Amino acid sequence: MIKQQLDRFNRLDLLGHATALEKLERLSAWLGRDVYVKRDDTTPLAMGGNKLRKLEYLAADALAQGADTLITAGALQSNHVRQTAALAAKLGLGCVALLENPIGTDDANYLGNGNRLLLDLFDAKVELVDNLDNADEQLQALAARLRSNGKKPYLVPIGGSNALGALGYVRAGLELAQQIEDSGLTFAAVVLASGSAGTHSGLALALSEALPELPVIGVTVSRSDEAQRPKVEGLAERTAELLGMRLPEHFKIELWDEYFAPRYGEPNAGTLAAIKLVASQEGLLLDPVYTGKAMAGLLDGIGRQRFDDGPIIFLHTGGAPALFAYPGAFA
Repeated sequence: MIKQQLDRFNRLDLLGHATALEKLERLSAWLGRDVYVKRDDTTPLAMGGNKLRKLEYLAADALAQGADTLITAGALQSNHVRQTAALAAKLGLGCVALLENPIGTDDANYLGNGNRLLLDLFDAKVELVDNLDNADEQLQALAARLRSNGKKPYLVPIGGSNALGALGYVRAGLELAQQIEDSGLTFAAVVLASGSAGTHSGLALALSEALPELPVIGVTVSRSDEAQRPKVEGLAERTAELLGMRLPEHFKIELWDEYFAPRYGEPNAGTLAAIKLVASQEGLLLDPVYTGKAMAGLLDGIGRQRFDDGPIIFLHTGGAPALFAYPGAFA
């Protein structure tokens, strides 16, 4: 049912083909447990990442509405803002981004390297704000200001995470379900970073219908289970409503919230150890904000025997450019 409903929505075909599902051979041998990775870090724009799947739908809507500028918001090292700005450049649109410094650092690498550097290359206009505690209102005010200057802005929410954007990960969930079926394997779980909730909500929605026995475990990157759960559930409900359906009977939210401390955008010792381990074993780069924390959760989950039998899938959502904003963390 989901696939038929999904096909009703316009999208830009920016990926071209499925991202790979591949076994991490050396890491699996090191752990004594088979781990596979879904390579959404390899999507083909601006050094890759999961946000492109959401932007396929959001940008198609922007073009249909005659927009000439994409506006969005995020942290100074936001992967989402980087890919939004890159797509705006590719489509010949303007891009204006509201950026906050969530960790309050004055480190020059955080302020000007990594994703922030790339925004300048994409010719995005940046406005620094003290915080994004009222991001929706701040973006609406920005949109009104641009309209008064003759622009036609399209508001892309933080992380691309509204119901329309989440369709990108509904599609990704169906893609992954087909790859799992083709593999002939019975997997124990899918593990991913859970932040603005669009990726988690869309993936869990699709897999709850396609592979209802497969747990989807979101490792939170900024919030407790109590704070994150309503974000994931509410967005999943709105996405299902957009698709003209109810949440499937087997839809379930699983969150692990032990790995995000001390706060969003600040890696802990477990995050850094996970990044170093995966890089040294596989030549695969994780990031300090999302995938490093999610991998720390996966590794600890194996150590604590939190998974059922079978191989585990890690959804790699990208983020490697942010590594260059945190060189001191690896000293």
